[in-house]
Amino acid sequence: MKHLALLLFACLLPIASHATQINLATLSCDKYENEIVGSPDGTGSADPSQRPDAIDTVMWLFGYSVGLAGEHVMYGDALTSFGFALDAQCKNNPTTSLLQALATVRPKRDKPMDLMTLNCKDFEARHTESMQSDLASANTIMMWLFGYSVARSGSHILDASKVAQFAATLQTRCGEHAEESLYDVLADVSQAKH
Repeated sequence: MKHLALLLFACLLPIASHATQINLATLSCDKYENEIVGSPDGTGSADPSQRPDAIDTVMWLFGYSVGLAGEHVMYGDALTSFGFALDAQCKNNPTTSLLQALATVRPKRDKPMDLMTLNCKDFEARHTESMQSDLASANTIMMWLFGYSVARSGSHILDASKVAQFAATLQTRCGEHAEESLYDVLADVSQAKH
């Protein structure tokens, strides 16, 4: 178990290395578009090497938006539609805060996975397998769960430097409560960490 936790931490270090805090309530859509997910060719106002990873950021925002809406379902094939919908919302309303934009974006509802019916034991087994076969996907799923957890906590701050701590806490809680739903364990982690 410790070996898996160390592996998880090591895998999440690249995400944390691009860490920056993002306040969704004060960040305008225009700044989000140009400084956070803008093209990495240097056309945005922020140094591209200092930008957070765009895929991980959008995945976190996707999880956050689901938690913000009070839902408990992860949609497996909706990241792209969510990203495009958020992009369109922000381009049409550049002065709106990112938090306001997230409240209006709704992704496609394909391949739902209900967090209330998925127990921790099954999640951990799937996640461990994914970490071995497709590490990038495993990391983006963890970012989604982290975003969801932050929304459930009532916060509106994206701090990617905390993803490794979140992942380790989630893994520990799932190990202690293997038969509980991922939804319930995430609620416990949300209340304890944010």
